[in-house]
Amino acid sequence: MSKENKRRKVEAVVISDTHLGTFGCKANDLVAYLNSISTPILILNGDIIDIWQFSKSYFPKSHLKVIRQIIKMMEKGTHVHYIAGNHDEHLRRLIGLKLGKLSIENKLILELDGKKSWIFHGDVFDVFMHHSKWLAKLGANGYGFLTLVNKFTNVVLKTLRLKKVSLSRDIKKSIKKGQSITSKFEQTVANLAINKHYNYAICGHIHWPEKKTIKNEQGEVCYLNSGDWVDNLTALEYYNGDWHLEFFEKQNINVSAEETLVGDDYLLPNHKVLFKTMVNDIINS
Repeated sequence: MSKENKRRKVEAVVISDTHLGTFGCKANDLVAYLNSISTPILILNGDIIDIWQFSKSYFPKSHLKVIRQIIKMMEKGTHVHYIAGNHDEHLRRLIGLKLGKLSIENKLILELDGKKSWIFHGDVFDVFMHHSKWLAKLGANGYGFLTLVNKFTNVVLKTLRLKKVSLSRDIKKSIKKGQSITSKFEQTVANLAINKHYNYAICGHIHWPEKKTIKNEQGEVCYLNSGDWVDNLTALEYYNGDWHLEFFEKQNINVSAEETLVGDDYLLPNHKVLFKTMVNDIINS
């Protein structure tokens, strides 16, 4: 059986928050996952390359392999929708650009089996980030530092033959148990999706993988979050007439060495103009 035939065939895939260019990104696992699937539609739902924390001194080959793997998928016919997030907001100046199988967008309305999925990153509803952006960036840097501490901690735990931990995930779990910002985020997204008569509302941004039905007095919607590739290693896959939350488990998948790629640098335009345009595009769609 050929390598291509061994790949799982799914109708569409959503991944988000890979944060390429940061220490926390699980690039090798992401390459292995992408190499294990075959799909005509790949949706990159924001924060794929972390431009906020980008450093020319840190972008290892494993991160370049992710980009190369996505290019290989496009070469084989996969249409890639890149939806810009807050950490890769530079790309919002390119919204509407289409290059072959690649399109850069603010949001995507995807219709499969007669059901509509409303897909966007989610930072449009993050009031804290847009009214105190410097604090949000400070928090992102703190999150990056936490991943470094986590790596060191796990090295020590491995030496002592103890179970690994995820400090950031544990913090989020403790927040999630109460009436958290996360639950308000979900309800806000769901309310708007119900009002627009969408069947699915799909976000990233908050790094919390989820699939659940949310109701209000007007109706209900299936809310999904694709999680991230820092702590959770999750994706959304569409098959058998529904979206499924996939938790990736490392397998013995051989990924060959790939060529090194170089990217262009883009200048950041007025972010307030970009954000206003994005809000109108997403909410008024």
